[in-house]
Amino acid sequence: MSNILIIDDEAGIRSILKDVLEDEKYTVFLAEDGYRGLDLLNSEPVDLVILDVWLPNMGGIEVLKKIKEEYRDVEVIVISGHANINLAVNAVKIGAFDFLEKPLSLEKIITVVRNAVELEKLKQENKKLKNSLFTEDEMIGHHPSIEKIKEIIEQSAPTDARILILGENGTGKELVARAIHRKSRRSQWPFVEVNCAAIPDTLIESELFGHEKGSFTSAVSRRKGKFELADRGTLFLDEIADMSLSTQAKVLRVIQELKFERVGGEESISVDVRLIAATNKEIEKEIQAKRFREDLYFRLNVIPIFVPPLRARIEDIDELVVYFMKKFKLPSRSEPKVVSEDALELLKRYSWPGNIRELKNVIERVNIMNDEDLISAGTLRKYLPVKTKHHMNSWMYEFEKLKLNTARERFESEFIKLKLESNDYNLNHTAKDLGVYTSNLYSKIKKYGIEIKR
Repeated sequence: MSNILIIDDEAGIRSILKDVLEDEKYTVFLAEDGYRGLDLLNSEPVDLVILDVWLPNMGGIEVLKKIKEEYRDVEVIVISGHANINLAVNAVKIGAFDFLEKPLSLEKIITVVRNAVELEKLKQENKKLKNSLFTEDEMIGHHPSIEKIKEIIEQSAPTDARILILGENGTGKELVARAIHRKSRRSQWPFVEVNCAAIPDTLIESELFGHEKGSFTSAVSRRKGKFELADRGTLFLDEIADMSLSTQAKVLRVIQELKFERVGGEESISVDVRLIAATNKEIEKEIQAKRFREDLYFRLNVIPIFVPPLRARIEDIDELVVYFMKKFKLPSRSEPKVVSEDALELLKRYSWPGNIRELKNVIERVNIMNDEDLISAGTLRKYLPVKTKHHMNSWMYEFEKLKLNTARERFESEFIKLKLESNDYNLNHTAKDLGVYTSNLYSKIKKYGIEIKR
């Protein structure tokens, strides 16, 4: 059932409402003034507030404004023994669900509470429904690498295992994280995302752990951090390799102890959070360069997932184009536009450095800027970088600016790595697969500094 907070300075009112609402199987929190009420909102999961207008220290209308500014989804029922029309209208304008006069009719309060709680549930269900309508939340494509990711998601989602998602920008790492959350037992609780690369070092700790009022210059009130907001749900730390070493140490401690203190605070806060992290960097190189903590890496990397770049799964472009054409269909059109065969071939020859995000942007641009029903290669070429005018296979772009010897060595190194992995790093099997002597393979491994994983 829902959690209800009663803010009223009269102990008798608080006691009566508590007894009545607990009989209705609600969980009830009590506060004697606005400050205590706002503290409870910060620390407890509250769905509905019953708020008296006349309160000591901070008036009820001021408390209502703060609730609506900081907790928009929480419904508020305002009560008063000195009611007038202007007061009621003002409260509803600010965002109150209803306004009730004292003395309270217990039958009336139960009915209004039920309606408010029902509205809250409908809003939450509406959010879930909206999320479920986005096909983009599903992994589009049937390349073996994508099928493997889907398989890992199905296996890992029901557990609380920490997951590290690796891949270039725009490949869909957040998509994978959301799919894991949606299929987990935590799906009814929040999915909270933090882009570690977008937050300055000076603010990242406050963003993650929250802060107390006055803990720094702009901390005008207490604020919950992302760990608290994700309690019982999933916290997705995107671009975690961009996090400072000092913050990494604190995140490691939270993972180990599942508790932390807000910035400027002394109270220890416990949370139940599933952690999913992602990065576009080569994490092992970051560790070697002392930019990422190895102990944090081992904590996060319980289940690794590598999301391949789009150029590595060109076969999925047909399906992705159809999906994006449907997604960006203009309201004035009855059917989505179609991409011609020669235009599809053009898309498949491009290297897609921006990956699926870049493809998505190109298709959206074509839908908005062009009137053709059948998009030709000539039309599509206008919306792609100049390089696509050259008929060059996508994998060649990586070598385009290299000298011959450098390109040859780069290819040889990557090809050997690929064969080693496919043969579980068995040197004899790999040498046979490559058609070379084992001693020759060993020399190449040593030359290119290739790591042999056991």
